[in-house]
Amino acid sequence: MSDRAERTAQLEAYHRDQVATCVRCPLSEGRTQVVVGDGRLDADVMFVGEAPGYHEDRQGIPFVGQAGKLLTTLLEEIGLRREDVFIANVLKCRPPGNRDPQPAEIGSCEPHLFRQISLIRPRLVCTLGNFATKLLSGRPDGISRVHGHPLPIEVAGASVTLYPLFHPAAALYTRAMLSTLQADFARIPELIAAAPAPRLAPAPVAAPEPVSAAVATAPAPDPARSAAPEPAGAQLGLF
Repeated sequence: MSDRAERTAQLEAYHRDQVATCVRCPLSEGRTQVVVGDGRLDADVMFVGEAPGYHEDRQGIPFVGQAGKLLTTLLEEIGLRREDVFIANVLKCRPPGNRDPQPAEIGSCEPHLFRQISLIRPRLVCTLGNFATKLLSGRPDGISRVHGHPLPIEVAGASVTLYPLFHPAAALYTRAMLSTLQADFARIPELIAAAPAPRLAPAPVAAPEPVSAAVATAPAPDPARSAAPEPAGAQLGLF
């Protein structure tokens, strides 16, 4: 069995045995089902959002609401299909009323996300919004400051390029965001091509490294972007 096939088999087993049955936090009590993730298990590009919403909780698939439709359109505009990428969230269960994820919930769920990254081993991890960006970068900078800036990181033994993006829902709340999203998405093909081949991960471990172990170095943010005020709706964690 090839390394890729072996990692895919390991991820399928992990999804089935660990994620789909997870009861690590109280969110498990109110869910309809776990939203494990969707797409290619050996994708070059992985998208990470915040948490499942109402439709995701019912269907068990991430990004199937209005934000998901926009994500699909943005992918098609750069020549990609949903089937070409892997899509997941920081949380695998829907928070009540779609509220923001709480620190304890993120702490309970982050090993699942880290394990997914370590086995998929994508070249590019695109974080959508503040929660995913801060978790994987290990930095406090908000998405308004860092969007569009590639960042080399290491997650659970896998070296990948982090690419922060506004959450597609930001463009639903603020239509002016759409052009910014499109411009940032337009760079994805070149970033895939430029990203180094994923480093071989060490032997499988029982649990991924904590977020504090993520190593990251980033170029200085564009001053013009940094000076921009936080857009309306930033408190939602989308941007």
